[in-house]
Amino acid sequence: MDKTDTKEFKMIKSNKKIKQIKSFAMHTLLIIGAIMMAFPFIWMMLTAFKSSQEVINVDQWFPKEKIYWQDIKQNNEDFQVEILEDYGEAAKIKFFIRREPIIVDKSQLTKKTWLFSNFTKAWNKVQPSFGRYFINTIVIAVVVTIGQVMTSILAAYAFVFFQFPFKNWIFTLFLATMMVPQQVLLIPNYLILSNLGWIDTYMALIIPWLAGVFGIFMLRQFFVQIPMELFEAAIIDGCSKFGFLFRILIPLSKPPIITISIFTFLGSWNSLLWPLIVTNSQEMRTIQVGLSYFSQAEGTEWELLMAASAFCIIPLIVMYIIAQKHFVQGEAGAGLKG
Repeated sequence: MDKTDTKEFKMIKSNKKIKQIKSFAMHTLLIIGAIMMAFPFIWMMLTAFKSSQEVINVDQWFPKEKIYWQDIKQNNEDFQVEILEDYGEAAKIKFFIRREPIIVDKSQLTKKTWLFSNFTKAWNKVQPSFGRYFINTIVIAVVVTIGQVMTSILAAYAFVFFQFPFKNWIFTLFLATMMVPQQVLLIPNYLILSNLGWIDTYMALIIPWLAGVFGIFMLRQFFVQIPMELFEAAIIDGCSKFGFLFRILIPLSKPPIITISIFTFLGSWNSLLWPLIVTNSQEMRTIQVGLSYFSQAEGTEWELLMAASAFCIIPLIVMYIIAQKHFVQGEAGAGLKG
């Protein structure tokens, strides 16, 4: 092996090491970022299984074994006690509502570590029930998602494949509305809905969100990548304009459509301010409003709040896992061409 080959071999080996170092550094940063993102979720789930006494102990991460006395109830639940001395079949216990310890039969004591009952209590905590809020939110989120996806598809289709006066100006005006904070429109929208008599109805929670500029923009950016020749050829072959939309364009646009569906569903599911403003009765509340009821004047029941939060976040995680592949494709494919 001559000097030239040796030099090239060393350069290749050096470049390989550099790539390995870069790959290691990148994966390390990604792992750290993933841990930071997952930390709040892990803390929430662990807290959901704790007792109220364990929640205030900041040094305790995982639920520990707890002793409960079945003969005394606190809010229809067994009373948590502390064993001071074990006498075999009996035990000396202490609990905070009684200064002096007492001796009880150990058969009256039960041991619990993970309090699954927190989820049942959280579900029944609010009135009429957390299940009612859950159903309201599902109905609203599903209808809003379907409606916004359909209006986005039709509007983007018109902006790309139809010719009409001031098309680009109208599209620019659409984009300009994205710069207006939603808080600015709260009062005008509320007054309009009030005059229509829609306050405290599903109409107020659904109708204002059936169209969204972001969905129109994203689909328009995807549609412009499809050759106009494909549209013209389909029309020449006898395909109608709506036939081209439903038979050709929509199947090709599955990734961005799924991405828009996820964003729309998330936005509707997590909406708090608007449902709080336009609903008055308990029967029309959504889960985000329901979560606020766990924070009361006498204090926040963190274990129940975290259990209720788990009800809210788990459906979103399942939906994202199922649609993750198409979501990434839609994000990567949007905005490649203007």
